[in-house]
Amino acid sequence: MSDTKIIRCKKCLLPNTKPSLQFVDGVCSGCLSFEERKKINWKYREKEFSKIVDKVKKEVKGNYHCIIPCSGGKDSFVQTLKILEYGLNPLCVVASTQKLSNLGRKNIEALKKLGVDVLEFSVDPILRRKIDKFTLETVGDISWSEHITIWTIPARVSVNHKIPLIIWGENSENENGGPLKNQSGTEINLDRKYIDEFGGLCGLRTSDISEILKISKNKLLPYTYPDLKQLEDINSRGIFLGQFFSWDGHENAMNANKYGFSFYEKNELEGSIVNYENLDNLYMRIHDYFKYLKFGYDRVTDWCSWHIRRNRITREEALKLNNEKCGQYPHEYMGTKLDEILKEIDLTRPEFDKICDEYTNKSIFKVNNDGQLIISEDKRLFLNE
Repeated sequence: MSDTKIIRCKKCLLPNTKPSLQFVDGVCSGCLSFEERKKINWKYREKEFSKIVDKVKKEVKGNYHCIIPCSGGKDSFVQTLKILEYGLNPLCVVASTQKLSNLGRKNIEALKKLGVDVLEFSVDPILRRKIDKFTLETVGDISWSEHITIWTIPARVSVNHKIPLIIWGENSENENGGPLKNQSGTEINLDRKYIDEFGGLCGLRTSDISEILKISKNKLLPYTYPDLKQLEDINSRGIFLGQFFSWDGHENAMNANKYGFSFYEKNELEGSIVNYENLDNLYMRIHDYFKYLKFGYDRVTDWCSWHIRRNRITREEALKLNNEKCGQYPHEYMGTKLDEILKEIDLTRPEFDKICDEYTNKSIFKVNNDGQLIISEDKRLFLNE
């Protein structure tokens, strides 16, 4: 395998190894999009959102005006509070995780106390464990099933209950640096094609799962996006609140906390530099570690970059944090040991380590004298700029 030269954004720390990230004159699309936000007339965007609200109130004849996909996380609270502020009656739809933490359950129950109906959809756990093990082994992602059901289950509820409007929170392609064509405007065509490309599915489709694992399509229905005609029949549409209101994960966490959202008891989650996100799914530590093995960055790098853009820390401070905390082995998460988490998918530690080695991008890593996996120093650019 030939060497891959890691080039970091001149403003934040995101590397060119990140999928879908684009660069213009050394600046990543995430930073470019953030700068464009400063030019947005948010008052006008808010008025546009009000028009959508007014239209929904007039046209919707059922009990619910819209669906809010929720996890019980900080953004779920902010989405729900914003929708209630505008006088809509939402149905909050939770696509349950496979390994829900105690804190995750606590926050879901707190979300209900905002005064909303919550529909929790739990897929067959035996089948899901089989899928999670398969996707970890074949595409290096234990959370594939969660990525897809976050999209498919709210869409299916939309069709089944004839609730045409789905209101998401953050436009991740804007915040995380996706293709520049997905950065502007207030509506994005959230169809199957969009989910396949930007839903974090690693190129693996539900039909692939069905064929390879010999699972009937009916059993995999929760993992399947509705047919286009079904969506068109109810005039289904999806919008991101982040396209109408300035979005900030840190501020969302502070606001959510005022309404019952609980932070992790320690100052930082394992594998992160914050204690208020990814609190529901105990698989997330493994998911983020594989991101590091594949691309040389993880959640530490993400949060460092978001903080840099908002002037909460300098790039130099962020680099120090990233060098200290990025890429640590997932010994435990939220107090739960790795072996216990792996037991959920019938995987031993040696088997897990073997999979880790198979997905380690040998072109960007070397092993130091202590046996630690690190990015070669001579392959880092812009570190001192």
